[in-house]
Amino acid sequence: MSNIAKALSQEITRLARKEARSLGRPLSKASARFRTDIAALKRENAKLHSEIVRLQRQASKGGAAPTTEAPAEKVRYSAASVKAQRKRLGLSADAFGKIIGVTGHTIFSWEQGKSRPRSAQLVAIAGVRRIGKTEANARLEALRVKAPKGRKKKG
Repeated sequence: MSNIAKALSQEITRLARKEARSLGRPLSKASARFRTDIAALKRENAKLHSEIVRLQRQASKGGAAPTTEAPAEKVRYSAASVKAQRKRLGLSADAFGKIIGVTGHTIFSWEQGKSRPRSAQLVAIAGVRRIGKTEANARLEALRVKAPKGRKKKG
C-alpha cells in the first residue's frame, strides 16, 4: 500500500512540475524580452543624457548652436573654404571661432589642414556661410554681451 501512495505522490509532483513549467514558460519569454527592452532604453537614455550635457556645455561657452537645416553628412568642407569664409566676413581666426563655438587656434588648424572639424562644427560652418558681415558682427556683439570679460582692477 505504501508503494501505491508513493507512486501516486511522485506522479502528482511530476504533473504539478510539468504544469508549473508550462505556465512559467511564457513568463520567462516575456521577462527576457523586457530585459532586452530595458537595456535598449538605458542605452538610449545614456545617449540622450550625453547629448544634453554636450548642448549645455556648448550653450555655456556661448558658441553657436548647430542648425538642423543642413545635415553634417551633406556639408562639404575644405580648408580653403574656411579661410575664404573668414576673409569674406573680415574676421580674425579668434572672432570666427567664437561665432562657430571653437577657439581661434582650432580655426587656424583647420585652415592649415592639420585637423578637420567634427560633424556638429561642420553644421555650424554651413550656418556661417549664409550670413554677411553685419550679421557676423551682430553675433560677435551678442557673444560679448553674454560673456563679459573679468573686471578691471582699480589702482
